[in-house]
Amino acid sequence: MIKFICYPKCTTCQRAKAWLDEAGIEYELRDIKAEKPTLSELTLWHKRSGLPLRKLFNTGGLLYKSLSLKEKLPEMTEEQMLALLATDGMLVKRPILVTDDAVLVGFKDAQWQDALSE
Repeated sequence: MIKFICYPKCTTCQRAKAWLDEAGIEYELRDIKAEKPTLSELTLWHKRSGLPLRKLFNTGGLLYKSLSLKEKLPEMTEEQMLALLATDGMLVKRPILVTDDAVLVGFKDAQWQDALSE
C-alpha cells in the first residue's frame, strides 16, 4: 500500500491529495503532525529517496525558522539531523509519498506520475 504522509492544512499536500484522488490511486493517509515519523522511518526514507538529508527539512516552516536551523544544520552530523527531524513532524518536508520502490519528498506531479507508473 502506498503511504501518503502529509499535513492536512498544507496547500501543497491538499494539491497532492487531489492529484492522487483524481488519478484513482489508493493510499494510506497519515497526518505528519498527529503521527510524527520515527527515527527508523526517517533513516529509511532518506536512504530510499536518494536526496541529501537537508532536503527532508521543511525550510519554509515556522519551527525550522524559530530554531535557526539554517545556521545550525551545516554544523550537525546526519545522526543529529535525523534525531532532530524525529522530534517533530512539522520539521519534515511534505508531502511524502512512500511506495515499494521510491520515497518522494515534496510534490511534483510529473515525478509522482513517473514513480507511480513504473
